Amino acid sequence: MDLWSWMVSLGHWNWFIAAAVLFLLEIVAPGSFMMWLGLAAILVGAISLGVDWSWQAQIIAFAVFAVAAIPAWRRFARQVEGAQEQPFLNRRAEGYVGRTFTLDKPIVDGFGTIRIDDSVWRVSGPDCPAGSRVKIARADGVNLMVETMA
Repeated sequence: MDLWSWMVSLGHWNWFIAAAVLFLLEIVAPGSFMMWLGLAAILVGAISLGVDWSWQAQIIAFAVFAVAAIPAWRRFARQVEGAQEQPFLNRRAEGYVGRTFTLDKPIVDGFGTIRIDDSVWRVSGPDCPAGSRVKIARADGVNLMVETMA
């Protein structure tokens, strides 16, 4: 008995086996998308228990269920993520945008520094003397772009 005839002899159990394999892949490499494909396979297997349909129709049904799982996956992922407790964790410079600070060293030829808490940050913007108040306009990596305050 060759592999193809053995698989055909399993009938609707192919879909449950495929679902188990997809769930195992989800466990090994989590990303939560294989789970949705596994659920599509279970759905086709469950329908196959009651309906005698061709393998082509089963493949088409699996494809339709898999595509339909994409919006369900996105909606579920959005609900699970929710609001972050620390939105600027590992993006500390972005948390300074819109805040006002005093220049530690003057901006000369477009570059200077400011002290924020216990850190010194490189800033770029229009030339101005030390002690000037500047507002952080945007963050570009570790460089903060500033505007002078009137």
